[in-house]
Amino acid sequence: MVGPSEDDVLVVGKITGCYGVKGWVKIHSYTEPRENFLRFGKWMLQRRGAAEPIEFDDGRVQGKGLVAHIAGVDDRTQAEAYSGLEVAVSADSLPALEEGDYYWSQLQGLQVWCRDVSGAGGSEERVLLGTVDYLIETGANDVLVVKPSTDS
Repeated sequence: MVGPSEDDVLVVGKITGCYGVKGWVKIHSYTEPRENFLRFGKWMLQRRGAAEPIEFDDGRVQGKGLVAHIAGVDDRTQAEAYSGLEVAVSADSLPALEEGDYYWSQLQGLQVWCRDVSGAGGSEERVLLGTVDYLIETGANDVLVVKPSTDS
């Protein structure tokens, strides 16, 4: 069976370390709100450029992050092997959005254009600024980081 392609998966969090001694791990969730991470149900680990299934059989909010138990992993030593790995889900498992709303992943790679009306006689010209490289959450605003265009 062929696994999902890289375009079909979306990274939703990262295992940042161990929690306790019974196979629990700390998870930094990229979802908003963070506990949405626990609602997906079919997770995949991003390891060596490939996606492999992983099952969390329990999880909860813990402080400013999440903790979850990896099914079949019942001691800290086993759990340490997962530290630093990203967790993804199939893109088609994301909930549908209302019209005009977008997931960050849908914005990455889009072209950013500017309207320049400083031309002669007030004519309008469109200028390609670049493409959306990634986004940053600053607290006050979300920021689009644009990679400059190499086109003239």
